[in-house]
Amino acid sequence: MFKAAIITFLMAMVPVVELRGAIPYGVLAGLSVPTAFILAVIGNLVPIPVLVVFTRKVFEWLRGISSGLDRFVSRLEAKAEKNKEVVLKYQFWGLVILVAIPLPGTGAWTGALVAAMMDMRLKRAMPAITLGVFIAGIIVTTLTYGIDALI
Repeated sequence: MFKAAIITFLMAMVPVVELRGAIPYGVLAGLSVPTAFILAVIGNLVPIPVLVVFTRKVFEWLRGISSGLDRFVSRLEAKAEKNKEVVLKYQFWGLVILVAIPLPGTGAWTGALVAAMMDMRLKRAMPAITLGVFIAGIIVTTLTYGIDALI
């Protein structure tokens, strides 16, 4: 059970997988739905402060290493730019919505990337991303296990 908890927590930290994959994995591995939910939400939030604060600096460093990394960074910036309009239009709630929708191309990592590209301060971005992750966790859990699983 301890191994399942650690894997669930770590899986939620991985981009693309995030809590969308971590919650079902945790439950299938034997954790209760509330335990998998809590571990996935916390795991999903752990890398966010680092991403918001250091993404721009890391991108600058990567651009100087090679043209291949420069192209990779450009693709990530284009992804952030694509999602930026929603956040700019609705500000706090735009970032919440971007993170809360559990579909590919959304989530905490994308929200942190957009916040970093907009030079949003961590104290402003973190509450919106946290609320979005919590909502995404509720949506994933409800769609996977039904509303009764949250009680």
